[in-house]
Amino acid sequence: MTVGVLGPGAVGGVLAVGLAQAGVRVVCVARPDTARVIASQGLTLKHGSETETARPETTSELHDSVDLLLVTVKAPALDDALGRIEARAETVLPLLNGIEHMETVRSRLPDSRVVGATIGWIEAWLERPGVIVQNTPRTVMTVASDAGAETAQLLRSSGADVREDGDEKAVLWEKLARQAPVAAATALTQQPIGELRSDPAWRRRLEEAVDETCAIAAADGVALTPETQWEIIDGMPPALTSSTARDIAAGRPSELDAITGAAVRAAHRLGVEAPVLECLLAETESACQVPSH
Repeated sequence: MTVGVLGPGAVGGVLAVGLAQAGVRVVCVARPDTARVIASQGLTLKHGSETETARPETTSELHDSVDLLLVTVKAPALDDALGRIEARAETVLPLLNGIEHMETVRSRLPDSRVVGATIGWIEAWLERPGVIVQNTPRTVMTVASDAGAETAQLLRSSGADVREDGDEKAVLWEKLARQAPVAAATALTQQPIGELRSDPAWRRRLEEAVDETCAIAAADGVALTPETQWEIIDGMPPALTSSTARDIAAGRPSELDAITGAAVRAAHRLGVEAPVLECLLAETESACQVPSH
């Protein structure tokens, strides 16, 4: 089996190292500068007191077919990244945040089987190209039930906790329902989740926003409960923040629109009122000078 990793940054790098260390043939597809770094120095993962270095194959354009393609770029880079795929992938797992990217991937890779999946719990970032720091103890991934046992087992060989649960919509909304409020709130306040959930005013606001996202999901055919979402939020490490908050703080393009913006657009499309979520998005865009869409 050959696994392509389109975008060996934080999430992609964690999975690429785990798969390569398990003996899987991994081909990292990266921008030319990053591809040269990985080719010369390998891909290094710092996880607690452990440091692992793998040497996957690397290229700036994929010209040979792969069995599985993991799309691990962030939403603002998706169009450019897909342009580097010139070969067929049997199965494609986009691991982006949000719900709207699935249509983009399918339209650009029409000959591949595209399966819904999410990374549920990971805090990782690039220290520099080719070097990833993972701050959470494990990688949790959920894949749609049509992914197949072979794909799920291959992903587990990376060390990830892989759960097969529900159809594509269910998998994507299960994460977005809590992520849409949390991404905007952590970006707006630049505070970790522990501080937000212990602040009565912010907790109440987040509870209202989660109620709204669960209602939007229900209108889209996915039954979720706010109580279950809050069990997950309350179980997050207090110091956990979001990649959206980190990107905005660093002045990089963020996924705010792909996450919170996508939930608001779904509310409009489905006729669901979401005033708290809309206000949270508008405040974050204004305060952080993020262009609205």
